[in-house]
Amino acid sequence: MKFVKFVLAVSALLPHASYAALGGAPGAGSAPKSLLQSAASNASSTSTATYSVRESYDTDGVRIREYVLPTNVVFAVTWQGPVRPDMVVLLGSYFPNAVSAGAGRARGTGPLIERNGDFQIESAGRAGNFFGKAVLPRLVPANVRADDLQ
Repeated sequence: MKFVKFVLAVSALLPHASYAALGGAPGAGSAPKSLLQSAASNASSTSTATYSVRESYDTDGVRIREYVLPTNVVFAVTWQGPVRPDMVVLLGSYFPNAVSAGAGRARGTGPLIERNGDFQIESAGRAGNFFGKAVLPRLVPANVRADDLQ
């Protein structure tokens, strides 16, 4: 229970600049409009036949990539930057899965890695360099390896 309180407190203190919502439409997160506008000038996207990638930077310099299916659903998100993004906004309804993945671990004991059939998360880093990814394996296109997403 202490870990859940800690994660919620840290999430509240981190900047609310992430706007991907895992399992939802791109840009479906709840970032303040001013942050979305400031990050929009740094946004770009690329596309393949099975999915597209929307890349943007928040005001703290965190690079966020949304991997989007043609049905406009985010099946994976990756991040890298000097701080962690707002995980509540980034993971959306899958945030409790991330909290439960770390609940049995002592705080500060290395990277958070959880892989199960419904949700996968890898989060690691240190001050000034945080990175990670969250994937919904059941939504990953057949010709894509979740391990290759960066």
